[in-house]
Amino acid sequence: TGFLYDELMLQHQCEFDEKYPECPDRIRLPYERCKELGLIDRCVKIPTRYATEDQLLLQHTQDLLHTAQATTSYSLDEQKQFSAANDSVYVNKKTYECALAACGCTIEGVEQIIKEKIRNCFVMVRPPGHHAMEDEFCGYCMFNNVAIATKYALEEFQLQRILIVDWDVHHGQGTQRMFYDDPRVLYFSIHRYEHGEFWPNLRESDYDYIGTGKGKGYNINVPLNKTGMTDSDYLAILQQILLPVAYEFCPQLIIVSSGYDAVIGCPEGEMNVSPAAYAHFIHMLNCLADGRVCVVLEGGYCLKSLAEGCALSLRALLGDPCPFLPSTHEPCDSVVESILNVIKVLKPYWTCFIGQGDLEEVEVCEYDEFSTEENRPKEFEIMGNYPTQSAEVISTYEQKIADLIAEVKLNMAPHRTCLVFDADMRSHKNIFMNHPERPDRISSIYNFHVETKLLQRCLRVQSREATLDELATIHSIDYINDLKLTREMSDFELRNLQTKFNSIYLCKKSYECALLSAGSVLNVVNTVLSGKSQNGVAIVRPPGHHAEVDRCMGFCYFNNVAVAAEYAKQQFGLKRVLIVDWDVHHGNGTQHQFYDDPSVLFISLHRFDNGFFYPTSADGDYFNVGTGDGEGFNINIPWNHNRMGDSEYIAAFHHIIMPIALEFAPELVLVSAGFDSAHGDPLGGYNVMPAGYGHMTHMLSQLANGKVVVILEGGYNLNSISVSMATCTSVLLGDPCPNIGPPEPCNR
Repeated sequence: TGFLYDELMLQHQCEFDEKYPECPDRIRLPYERCKELGLIDRCVKIPTRYATEDQLLLQHTQDLLHTAQATTSYSLDEQKQFSAANDSVYVNKKTYECALAACGCTIEGVEQIIKEKIRNCFVMVRPPGHHAMEDEFCGYCMFNNVAIATKYALEEFQLQRILIVDWDVHHGQGTQRMFYDDPRVLYFSIHRYEHGEFWPNLRESDYDYIGTGKGKGYNINVPLNKTGMTDSDYLAILQQILLPVAYEFCPQLIIVSSGYDAVIGCPEGEMNVSPAAYAHFIHMLNCLADGRVCVVLEGGYCLKSLAEGCALSLRALLGDPCPFLPSTHEPCDSVVESILNVIKVLKPYWTCFIGQGDLEEVEVCEYDEFSTEENRPKEFEIMGNYPTQSAEVISTYEQKIADLIAEVKLNMAPHRTCLVFDADMRSHKNIFMNHPERPDRISSIYNFHVETKLLQRCLRVQSREATLDELATIHSIDYINDLKLTREMSDFELRNLQTKFNSIYLCKKSYECALLSAGSVLNVVNTVLSGKSQNGVAIVRPPGHHAEVDRCMGFCYFNNVAVAAEYAKQQFGLKRVLIVDWDVHHGNGTQHQFYDDPSVLFISLHRFDNGFFYPTSADGDYFNVGTGDGEGFNINIPWNHNRMGDSEYIAAFHHIIMPIALEFAPELVLVSAGFDSAHGDPLGGYNVMPAGYGHMTHMLSQLANGKVVVILEGGYNLNSISVSMATCTSVLLGDPCPNIGPPEPCNR
């Protein structure tokens, strides 16, 4: 992670209004907070660079540059005259140099990322830039830092797809205008609009301005028509619009116009987004463009929450786990209306919205007092033309922000990823014939971890057998004892016994291996929940998710994941555990165990084929949602007909799994990681690629403060399971998600 900052930019300040909100403390205090948290020392410090005239001319006129240069010699009266001639802009003798540095640092950050000298970066600069237009200074902005850096990347490095995400609370009209007809740039803005009544009061800031010519569909505005928007509202927008489109666009670089004026306490934004939410926003983008994300400071005028938002954003770029967010709630009606309107106008241009029904026409607002060239004031107010707060309001917000900061736990586990494997689990094998659930499954995965040097980066966890008491939290004592008897049976007796079960083979070592499989998973869970490791991987067999309370089935004997969920609740007092089962077969055993339990949210994506695919039960259909207190806490996503792949799985995550998971707010995520939906698997017949599993793992890592344990279930193509599970481990270790390519979800 690169970091760009220069004290020079503290010298840009308003000399005729000491209360002006765009002040030097806007970068000084965030820098100090980042330093306090030890983040700066973990970054690559990149020297300041000044933008050249040729670079500035990529987006601005020569006349604008001449005017900017002239400000270096302005008297105080001339500075006031300049401010009166421009909308919400001031200058002093150092402004021009600071603006050159701000723009140059943005270009440098982008160039270092493209040249792969750094993966991502935070550009902490001022003056901001996204309001600056081709021939006009505007909204505290001199040069359009992000737009110039974007054009530089397009021209100098021939990039073809750049995503600009602008979550500053004001619409970045300058950036929008510069790429309005350019399909190489996808511009996405979430901004306060209030049907045009909020600054910059432009008709073009509404949702139906989607680009022109070849750029039609590549400009996305999400207007917020009320104040007080929260984490839930912003997360809904990102999940339902930004991420699906961004995946389809498949950017080579992401540049964030990162304003923090939607954060709680900002007098200009009047929103209620928490500083911690920005870490989640960054995490959601990190899975794209091979992690090439350049975050550039724009606005933000509540200094305490601005500083915290910047620090947590940088922390996310460094790969630290997302802070725990309280349970999200339903987005407000106004945001829902905006989301639906955006989808309505974008649907003809993006296949990711194919699953959305036809929406009713919603008329664009009839507000007609927009800012235009015709009604532009001859002079702008230069004193006090910004929102202010009373001392009482400021005090209230300061306490709220202090409480939010105190609630966020920033402690880090000493190890990133732990891993368990024991070759003794190979002893479970079919002694009568070849079988897809064979010992080589775990050996192949383990050896690939060694080959790719992933193993040496993980904390090794000791394997162990599960105890009778631990197994009895899920399975009946009679069943456990019956299985224990297989240790003493002859081959003939084992062969007769296994025919009584559904898709099961038995040998004398099956019981011991099943104990070892379940116990090893518990050791990984223990390592994560005791704070020794952030996340974990369990390369174990036999698998478990089909095992019922009193019987084995589907290659499974003890339900490893179900036992682990109960262990987490009983030993660590967890109240909410999320189980995501992406094995191609429905995890019937896990579903039945927690069907009435609201403390465990079970989500399964599986091949169903209208009930004709194993385990051939209606239990895996979508209408089975739980019972009693657990109603709504069992979610089945049954696939029918088509051979599903990355597109369908990613779409399910965007529209169903992650929104529900964020509302559930788990304290631990357990993944029943079957890789039999992988391309080339002989049993699953699906087309999920290793990169797809990596992206799903990354998304789940946003939850539970990063406490995610990936546990092997099925998967019977040795190559695909080895690469797929290694990709999950790589992502858990903090490596960038592999490029997944533009998805095209099917109609079904």
